[in-house]
Amino acid sequence: MAKPKFLSAFALVVVVALPQLMYAQATNTPITFTKDIAPIIQEKCEACHRPDSIAPMSLVTYEQARPWAKAIRERVITRQMPPWHIDKTVGIQKFKNDRSLSDAQIDTIVKWVDAGAAKGDPKDMPPPKQWPDESKWNFAEMFGPPDLIIKSPDWTVPPVGLDAWYKPVVPTGLTEPRMVRAIEIRPATVKGRKVTHHTLARLQQQEPNAADAADDQAGVGGLFMEWAVGKQGEQMRPDTGKLMLPGSKIIFEMHFHSVGEQITDHVELGIYFYPKGQEPKYRQTLAALQSVAGGSRNIDIPPNSTFVSQNFIPMRRAGRVESYQPHMHLRGKAMSMEAILPTGQTIMLSHVNNFNFNWHNSYVYADDAAPLLPKGSILKITSWYDNTKTNPHNPDPDQWVGFGDRTVDEMGHAWVNITYMSDDDYQAEVGKRKTEAAAQQ
Repeated sequence: MAKPKFLSAFALVVVVALPQLMYAQATNTPITFTKDIAPIIQEKCEACHRPDSIAPMSLVTYEQARPWAKAIRERVITRQMPPWHIDKTVGIQKFKNDRSLSDAQIDTIVKWVDAGAAKGDPKDMPPPKQWPDESKWNFAEMFGPPDLIIKSPDWTVPPVGLDAWYKPVVPTGLTEPRMVRAIEIRPATVKGRKVTHHTLARLQQQEPNAADAADDQAGVGGLFMEWAVGKQGEQMRPDTGKLMLPGSKIIFEMHFHSVGEQITDHVELGIYFYPKGQEPKYRQTLAALQSVAGGSRNIDIPPNSTFVSQNFIPMRRAGRVESYQPHMHLRGKAMSMEAILPTGQTIMLSHVNNFNFNWHNSYVYADDAAPLLPKGSILKITSWYDNTKTNPHNPDPDQWVGFGDRTVDEMGHAWVNITYMSDDDYQAEVGKRKTEAAAQQ
């Protein structure tokens, strides 16, 4: 009789343990490229890592990605890729254009590489991602072709030569005020993008009243748009636009560098207007908020030393901060933007703790996270520089570094988009934000 009891007990153990065993096997399912990694690459990497794009290699297929598996592992663990340098422990964390990897995505990539980087079943491969034709305007599908295209004169970059800066001024040809709802800027050809480090388009115009001029960098219109790696265009939020005035001009500023072949190209600025009669209520401006008291020309960094600078910019009207982009050069280490409210309370908005000059990221706040600030608030911009050998990007820590356009010189400012509004409109926006937050709870 003992034997049947033993068998019954054994059977009971098997019945109880079997589901646990099956669960363990399920959780240990091999991670494969086709099923697990390809969707991540499509979502966060293919914008650059695809054929004929700006990245040095394509990662679209397993055969293309597999040779780079260990390098991919290292880059994602250190959060060098995808390039997203916001400190995830402080400040606002909701962005419209967040391309960073989640902790779970990084863990999946690491496990895939550590297990041998298996390909998996080809049937698990997601459909190819369809990318827009880079020869066409990005916003054309939404708005049709640009209403106004402004072109810079051609510039020829020699196969070998020093970096060059070209700053032509081109009239817009406008004869009446127009409100802008979207802007794109780009080198005209894909080849031209090889030799263009970045290009700026500044709007030069005379403001009709002092109030607008005070908020808009002395009435010159300020920076209009920038093209750089990771940045190409901007669409305004609903009921928001940028104002262009009759007689305005575009001041282009292109930074070119040689790449071993002669390339001639120009820059094109595509502007999409609101239809007449549908002008937005709010005006948005993009300003260069200096991080150094008195301006970037006061940067003074001795050899083998660090440097910290701060600047305080008052808001003469209430507004919504739409985006934040720090700008420094090779010694730049970090930059933060804080808001000091009229009550004295200080709020950290965003902190880039791992600045990398190779990437010009504009961090566009989500609609329900873009900070609303009352009149009298102060934006505090702080930047940190490292001119020591511990800075891996530092070309020569023994050099004294000051302000300049060259990459080996330094700058310090933040490109900040702000939509200005009246006090009544500000209160209405705050109330709307609170109502929407309550509805989501």
